[in-house]
Parts: sequence; structure tokens; C-alpha cells
Amino acid sequence: MTIVRTASWPVRAQAELELRRRRALAEPSAPAPPPDPGPIFRPDSIPQDLFDRSTADITIIGGSVFGGKTWSLTFEPTKHLQVPGFTSVTFRRVTPEIRNPGGIWIESMGMYPYFSGTPKEHQLEWDFASGAKVKFAGLQHDKDVLDWKSSQICLLQFDQLEEFTAAQFWYMLSRNRSMCGVRPYVRASCNPDPDSFLAEFLAWWIDPESGYAIPERSGQVRWFVRLMDDELAWADSKADLVDRYPELGTHAQSVSFVLARLQDNRIGNTKDPQYLSRMRAMPRVEQERLLGGDRGGNWKIRAAAGLVFNRAWFEIVDVAPARARKTRGWDNAATAGGGDWTVGTRMSELNGIYYVEDVIRKQCGPDARKQLQRTTAEADGKDMRIRGEQEPGSSGVDAAAAFVKNLNGFTVHAYPSTGSKVVRAGALASQVQAGNVKLIRAEWNEGWLRRMDAFPTANVPDDEVDSAVLAYEELARPIQSTDSSDYRTVRR
Repeated sequence: MTIVRTASWPVRAQAELELRRRRALAEPSAPAPPPDPGPIFRPDSIPQDLFDRSTADITIIGGSVFGGKTWSLTFEPTKHLQVPGFTSVTFRRVTPEIRNPGGIWIESMGMYPYFSGTPKEHQLEWDFASGAKVKFAGLQHDKDVLDWKSSQICLLQFDQLEEFTAAQFWYMLSRNRSMCGVRPYVRASCNPDPDSFLAEFLAWWIDPESGYAIPERSGQVRWFVRLMDDELAWADSKADLVDRYPELGTHAQSVSFVLARLQDNRIGNTKDPQYLSRMRAMPRVEQERLLGGDRGGNWKIRAAAGLVFNRAWFEIVDVAPARARKTRGWDNAATAGGGDWTVGTRMSELNGIYYVEDVIRKQCGPDARKQLQRTTAEADGKDMRIRGEQEPGSSGVDAAAAFVKNLNGFTVHAYPSTGSKVVRAGALASQVQAGNVKLIRAEWNEGWLRRMDAFPTANVPDDEVDSAVLAYEELARPIQSTDSSDYRTVRR
């Protein structure tokens, strides 16, 4: 009998692997696929391209909301990230706005990792392998510029430059210097604002009659020099300024303004096609200023009586729904017998409809005001959320802390506020214009409507507007948990 021995499984597997190896060596191997380079970042519109290619010392892009401005500022530093020692700082007027959804920090998170950047979120900084650094920072008060007095900022940027003061801009220009080999320069974004120093600084690019930008001048470069009387002299070329002012002209700086409109942002409008409709729901003044038409927003328009809060837009009703959420906003004044008024506006909301239920308006000193607010809170009840305002500076923090302390035992907030009164009133005005704000019938209605309609006339008190805006902001903010850390808070 013949005995046939079979190979064990490990032996058979090893033989099969050896056979496959020999076949692989005999056949030509396919080339390995190239590594994925990641997304390609480049300007997507004519305004972004003009901004990207500008060689001016100072280039400002703007003229409308949603024009792709933030992307352009985020992209600008990437041209120099391979340069050792390169520095870029982008300023917003208030630091929290940097991290807001859609803000420049979020934009940088979607871009800088592809340039091998390392984020330091607490410092709002990015570090790069070359030693280059990109930073974002707030510049709320004029005195804050002194924190940068020894800095060297090669690329100096301002996000929403119209929100900064002229003093802040000109001082920080002195920090625009560099030893890394990249020529120092300035880039900024803006929206129209007739009360900003930019309205005069960019006057050549703006039609003086209509207030709209002149499209043919978008991207064109002009030169200026500061004269001994502190005025700016402008010319079409540096040579012209040197001829007119032989000594000063050699220090001339070049400036360009690039018009960027909502309709230029192809990617943004594709992702959010309803944004234009939401802009069209804004009050007329803000719509004209921030949106405008084919020539962007209007640099001349100002709010006038009846344009922000027209009394005809308010419906007067007898009662508010019992289940509505309630709040009272306090605009504080400390003058007895004259000057500003202390105003407390009680407002409620249900299903997107806001009800102005009660308005207390009184001129009183600090002690009487504290007593008035405490008594009112007790009458309103524990389910009433209370909101005050924290003015800028340390005195504002102390006053807000005293306001919160006085209302101990109630749900109370005191938040910092930024921006002009007209801008802050815009959100409430939009709801009023849409018919979503109603008054509860009472004796105070007529005087309240008269003063709201007059806003922002200089000689008419605006305390009631401020109080109503505070109440609306409290109701409009996202509902948070009732954990004690969410309440009785003063922001420092």
C-alpha cells in the first residue's frame, strides 16, 4: 500500500504566498496615485481678485454685506507663510466677534490647516513651520492701541474697519513695520457707514450725490500725504504729490478701494440662496446702507424720524397671551429732575410675536432708581427675566455689578453692548416693520409712540428705544439652561 502524505495548511499557505510574490515581480506595477493636494484656495470673484492682486499700501474691500470680504482677509496672509518671521494681525473691534459663526476664526480653521498651520485657540493665533505667525485680536477702546506700542506687524488687517475710530487706525499704522523682508502693508474690509472716518477717507471712490460707490473706480489706486495742518492731500500718483510737496510727498501712501457686493459672492449665494430675502426684510435705512443695489450700499443715508420705528407699524391690542415668555429691559440714568430718563420696558414673546406690555419712565437719582427697579421686579414676579446694559470701561463693569446685586434673587443679566444705537435697534425695527411687535393698550402708548417714531432725532430722548432694544435682545437670545452659571452675570 502506497501512503501519500499531504502538506499541512501552513506549508500550503506559504507556498501560495511565494507564488504570488514571484508573479508580482514579473508583472510591471501600476504607478502609485499622487497624494491628494487638498483644496485649492484662490479668489472666486472679480472683487476678490482685484483685492488679491492689489499692490497699494492700503487696500480696503467692501460696500455690501456678504461680499466675500472675510474670506479675502483670511486668504491674504497665506502669500507669506513660508517667510521666517512674517507676522499678520487682523483686528475686530470686539474680541468675541472673532469667534462668531461665520467669523474670521472659523474661516481660518477651514483654510490654515492646509498650509500646515498649528492653531492656538485661546490666544487666537496660528503658528507655521517657517516661524510665521497669524494672529486675531480685539481693539475695543482707543487706549487699547497702547498694548501694541512695541509691536512689528508686517500685514496689518482690520475686519469691518468702519467700526474702528480714526485714532485707532492711524496709530496702528505706526505698528505696520517688518524686518522679515516682506514689504509692510494694510488690508481691510468695510461696510458703508456715513458716520465713520472712512466716509471721508474713501470719498473719491463714492458718488457725492447718490452716496453709492463708483464702479469704474473700484480697484484704482490713489496717493495721499498728511500735511502740517493735519489735512490729507490726494493725487493720482506719488510723483504729483512730490511735485506739490517736495519734502512730504516722498512719504506718500497709496490707497485702493475695491467694491464687493452681495451679488458678487457666487459661492455664498449658492450655499445660502435665501440670504438676499432676509436682507430685504431689514428696515429701510439698514437695507440701503448694508445692501443697496448694483453699486453696493449707500454711504450717505442716515436714519431719520419715522424711518427706523414708524408709529404706523405698531398694532395696539388689549392683552398679551398668558403663556408668553416675559422680560424687562432697563436703560439706566442717574439724574434726578432733569437729563436722561430711567426706563424699564416689559416685553413678552409667543410664537414670534412680541408684545410691549408696560413702560416705566422716570427721572430719578441712583438711590431712587435702585428702589424703583427692586420694587418693579417684585411686582413683575420671579418668572420675569431682567436685562441691563454694561457700559464700556471699568466704571461700566462696576455699575453693572451694582445693578445685578440690587436685583439679587431674580434672573438678571448685564451684557456689554457694541455698535451705534441705530445699528443695535435694527433687529427690533425689522420685527416692528414686519408687524410682529404689538402694544398693549395703555395711557403711555401715545408718548411712547411719539418718541419711538422720532428716533434718532438728536433733541428727542432715546431712552425708551434703548430699553425696548434690551428687552427684545433678551427675548431673542437662545434659551439656555437654568443652571446658576447662566444667570446673574456681568461680563468682564
